[in-house]
Amino acid sequence: MNRTVVALAIALTLAACTTTSPDVISRSDAQRMSTVIDGVVLSVRPVVVDGSQSGIGGVTGGLVGGIAGSSVGGRREAAVVGVLGAVVGGVIGNATERAATREEAVELLVQLKNGERRSIVQAKAGETLTPGDAVIIVTTGSRVRVTKAPNSTAPTPATTPARG
Repeated sequence: MNRTVVALAIALTLAACTTTSPDVISRSDAQRMSTVIDGVVLSVRPVVVDGSQSGIGGVTGGLVGGIAGSSVGGRREAAVVGVLGAVVGGVIGNATERAATREEAVELLVQLKNGERRSIVQAKAGETLTPGDAVIIVTTGSRVRVTKAPNSTAPTPATTPARG
């Protein structure tokens, strides 16, 4: 029984370790062509991305609470305390999952070269973006991330000298 409780606690912990950081690329996005658009940051404001409630925390908490509660007292008491433990554990597990998956983020207002504006919310990254920064918006499937534009010193195709 103790192994079950430990396994469920580990599952809850691992479920809470997901991230939306632009510094972490998902395995499904690796080795895929992405669209890149140039822009300039107009504003940056801190926001909080609310935590998720996938149900994993509630189920895990309910199981742990039910198992722990059912080991209390005699047969009749164990059933009642087991049910109460499952309910309380589910509520606590759900709240824990929501708090563990909550993230500090930034909302970026970016002006594209064609004059259009885009608002993008992403988790705080290793690099700090400020108004006036040249950036690139990288889109892979439905996922978008913003990062500073590289300083390019490579010659453009029109200025590459011909070999002859």
